[in-house]
Amino acid sequence: SLSKLQLKTGDLDPRLFSRLRHLQKLDLSDNLLDKFPNSLNLPDLRVLNCNNNKLEDVTALKQFPLLEELTYENNVYLTLNDDYKVMFLLQNLRLLNGKDITKLANQVRRVNSRKLTSKVTAHWEKFFRDQLPEKYTAEQVKSIKKKFLKSVETNVVYGPSSLSEFTRWRVKMIAEEFLACSLGLELNSDTEPEEKTDENEEESTESPREAAEDVAQVGDFSSYISNVTVTPSKRKRNHSKSSPGNKRSKTQANTEEEAAEDVSAEPLHFLQCHSKGNSREDFKTQLWSCVFEPVLESGARKDPIVNSSRTVATCGGESVCLIDCETGTVLKKYKVATEEFFSVAWTTLTMVISDSRKKAHNILAAAGRRGIVKLIHVAADFCYGEIKAHKKPIATVCFSPTQETHLFTASYDKRIALWDIGIPDCDYNFKASQLLVLETASIPLRIALVPTCPEQYLLAGCEGGCFAWNIKLDKGQKSRPFEAIFQFPDEESMTTSHRVDGLAFLNDDVV
Repeated sequence: SLSKLQLKTGDLDPRLFSRLRHLQKLDLSDNLLDKFPNSLNLPDLRVLNCNNNKLEDVTALKQFPLLEELTYENNVYLTLNDDYKVMFLLQNLRLLNGKDITKLANQVRRVNSRKLTSKVTAHWEKFFRDQLPEKYTAEQVKSIKKKFLKSVETNVVYGPSSLSEFTRWRVKMIAEEFLACSLGLELNSDTEPEEKTDENEEESTESPREAAEDVAQVGDFSSYISNVTVTPSKRKRNHSKSSPGNKRSKTQANTEEEAAEDVSAEPLHFLQCHSKGNSREDFKTQLWSCVFEPVLESGARKDPIVNSSRTVATCGGESVCLIDCETGTVLKKYKVATEEFFSVAWTTLTMVISDSRKKAHNILAAAGRRGIVKLIHVAADFCYGEIKAHKKPIATVCFSPTQETHLFTASYDKRIALWDIGIPDCDYNFKASQLLVLETASIPLRIALVPTCPEQYLLAGCEGGCFAWNIKLDKGQKSRPFEAIFQFPDEESMTTSHRVDGLAFLNDDVV
């Protein structure tokens, strides 16, 4: 055990460690390591704990081929992509951060590799094979290799966008092996056989759903969360702007519309993860909010169809959960014994990390009955602060899409407040300030910013109607009444008295 010794990477002396030929368990938790030296030479290492460090990369762990158990929780710079990298690199790994990953790791090593290999090969055949002359020079090989690697990393996409960094890493590795093989260079890898698989074998491999079936059972059972697999017959088309070259009869268009609406959906997972004491009998705890985590842009081409990750935050009762929708696993759970959470919202803050470098991180705001906003740095698994926003319960919260630190809180005190939550420094010190207070005539239940001008207008659905406020900050007054009220058709006339507890923009100006 070398835990809690303030060790930095330079303190791990390879000459010393290389003498520990039979060391099987190593505890390096609660230190200051930012990476592993590449030459520690621990050939028999089976169990490694490096929780609570500052690790930024996991690829050096491949030097421990017999590793079976690995934990690196609370390393703020490591993500889901790193989990997948170690699953691929460490063929004997069974437990990662306390979870059995055997089946998922097989999926990553076999199915994922096969799919990516066939995509890389197809990309070469389609775009690059004919560019190489029959007799080529070393210079030509170097040039085409550079172009090919750049092209596959950009264009070969597979799996959810939350794993794009892992996919790019594997694609580059596979592409280099493929080139070494096809251009007759020396190949120092054993992944070549994976390229030679026929379609039938690929189809018969287990699906992610099957791989997920034996993931740890979540035993709590309150408000159901259901992940649904949707298989539309056709993707719905937007007919609002049809180009001259694409004229079709109205009947054809109508048939397509009808076909597009023929959707079959089946539940993928049922979870009850907000009940008191994880009791199956608790059917009283309500599930109030469910929001997908935004994708952190890391230079990858954004998936045009999926622009949020497969991770969803949910809240209800005393807890906030983070759920992986593909496996149905509850990844994290935050509890506050005296709270009932009503709303969660995501924002992405560019935070200063060590050595004055900056990195984008997703922050989750959660609020409810106590009128307090909790700010959670999800990657670090750390609730770093709270804002005492209202004296009465907060019904809903939302972040501005253009100002990442601007948070709106709507409360039972008949007020909507705008806060600047600030950006935490590397010690999580932050300063929050109230920028605006919007007065409502009744309790606000849902809020939405106008998509075309999110810095100018906010709408709120309230117990007594739907209202709009001017929220432009260059106006002097900090406390403001509403500027407009919506009218609803009544049986005989128009009325403004109408309870609105759901609100969303269908496009730029239809709400």
